[in-house]
Amino acid sequence: MDDDRWDRWPEPWVGTDSDMRTVVEAIPREVKDGFGYDRIPWQRYPHFYGPGEEVPGLLARLASGDAEAARRALGELWDGLHHQGSTIAVAALAVPFLLRIAAAGSPALRASTLRLVAEIARCQHFGDGSREGLLQVAEDPDDAEGTTLCPVDWTIQAARAALTADLDLLFPCLADPDPEVRSAAAFVLATANGGIPRVSCALHGRLAVEGDPAVRVSLILAIAQLAREDRNDRDDRDEQVPAWARSLWSDAAQPRETRVGAALAWLCLVDDPVPGELRTLLTDPRTDGLGELFEQVPWIPPVDYRHGLRRCIHEMLTPDVPWNSR
Repeated sequence: MDDDRWDRWPEPWVGTDSDMRTVVEAIPREVKDGFGYDRIPWQRYPHFYGPGEEVPGLLARLASGDAEAARRALGELWDGLHHQGSTIAVAALAVPFLLRIAAAGSPALRASTLRLVAEIARCQHFGDGSREGLLQVAEDPDDAEGTTLCPVDWTIQAARAALTADLDLLFPCLADPDPEVRSAAAFVLATANGGIPRVSCALHGRLAVEGDPAVRVSLILAIAQLAREDRNDRDDRDEQVPAWARSLWSDAAQPRETRVGAALAWLCLVDDPVPGELRTLLTDPRTDGLGELFEQVPWIPPVDYRHGLRRCIHEMLTPDVPWNSR
């Protein structure tokens, strides 16, 4: 390959079969709705442990009526499409099918399937509970996948566009009987890159009637993440959501978990110094007691699977002090 093309990377790859945004956008709706796996170029894109042509077989098993086979297939999809928190190009091709399987497949696997979609559609964030990282979606534009030469952020953009095209499959999940599914639906919707007013309205509407504490926190973080990414895309600053988050965490009448979730959201949305009132809330021993509840919030376990909330608070309040779980 000529040096000039490499010097201009990634522009020469725009619109090619190494640009997952173009490849995913080209999938016809009838192929997605009809599970037309044979119309998808899986063979061009390996997963983390093998050839991409293995993916449709795993998707078919996930959608099957065999509960044990479906469970194993989902585990293999997690390993193959989201290894150690990273996204791979072929994962974006799987997103439309994962959404349809989640909507109509086994209720027992719905939450985990939705969480996989959300993880495909955001940057590697494992171990990052910082104000900059907890709600970040976009990947470093210079981070390229070694097998396809596609920037990882293009794959993330492709996955976000795919799920945005299928918002109507996701909205009903906000009212699912299972609170884990409702939290996972919020996690996915927070990565949408279009229809933002509609998505935000749905999240606020669900928050107004939601009774589960962990789901309420998930909805608050989803609203904040959506606003953060929309602000970044528009290159301006909307103070409405930060003001809303501040009104929640500063309201002593709100449940503590709601206040703490809103505090994390607010810290991720603004660059302001930490107010004393907020610091007092987050360092109160009663807040530390919410750790188990926050383990049910999809953003938190990837930060630290034992001390997720505690680590988030530490990294947001004392970013210059190395994390030590002891």
